[in-house]
Amino acid sequence: MSAKPPASSPKPKHSTRSASRAETQSLVGRSKRSNKHNRESNNADRKGKRGTVYLGMFKAKILVLGPCESGKTVISNFLSDATETSGGEYHPTQGVRILEFECNGIEISPGKTANCEVELWDCSGNHKFSTCWAAFQKDTNGVLIVYNPDQANQDKELETWYTQFVHSQGLKDSQCIVFAHHRPSAADTTRTQLPSVLSRVTCVQTNLDEEPEAVRDEFHNFLAKVISNWTDKRDQEELSIMNT
Repeated sequence: MSAKPPASSPKPKHSTRSASRAETQSLVGRSKRSNKHNRESNNADRKGKRGTVYLGMFKAKILVLGPCESGKTVISNFLSDATETSGGEYHPTQGVRILEFECNGIEISPGKTANCEVELWDCSGNHKFSTCWAAFQKDTNGVLIVYNPDQANQDKELETWYTQFVHSQGLKDSQCIVFAHHRPSAADTTRTQLPSVLSRVTCVQTNLDEEPEAVRDEFHNFLAKVISNWTDKRDQEELSIMNT
């Protein structure tokens, strides 16, 4: 369930890797895209600002979950800078799409930065694929739940996604974030109240038409929490070993 430790040298971007899970072999469509937002060189990342400590390269598997037609694929394409678009028509995801990209210069804490290889799993919201959920859950580091608050009853599904993919897997609330995603055409911005079980989970109002970079910043902040959680766990384990 943990991210990989910092490597001595980052792996090449977008390395080719075949699917290893038989449960989703017929469902998975891989889409590897370059991250245009993070074009800084690795040398610049390592030097950083004066006094900044570079923690290394991490790898995180993030699930993108939520009801059907909530905007999961739109969000996933934006975060990964995928070039494909749906042309405005709704095309439901069949099983899962996996997008791989890098996020560089993430501020983990004051004076500490890291790079991260992100494996973003854009999962179908259709429960007919529930037989594949166990494969989706394996080695997950974080969960991004997307729903459309302007569409009736989508908020009622949030507890199911949270319980199944966060609580039951032993993930912390800091390893989960909710995007209340508004479509650009929405006349009014509806704000719904999250179920009580998600009271400690960060919920962000998102709109790619009005504040696209704010959405990206929130995702980077979420990655920082995911990495910080892993490093804290690693430090505790090392301290426990030293004290035995």
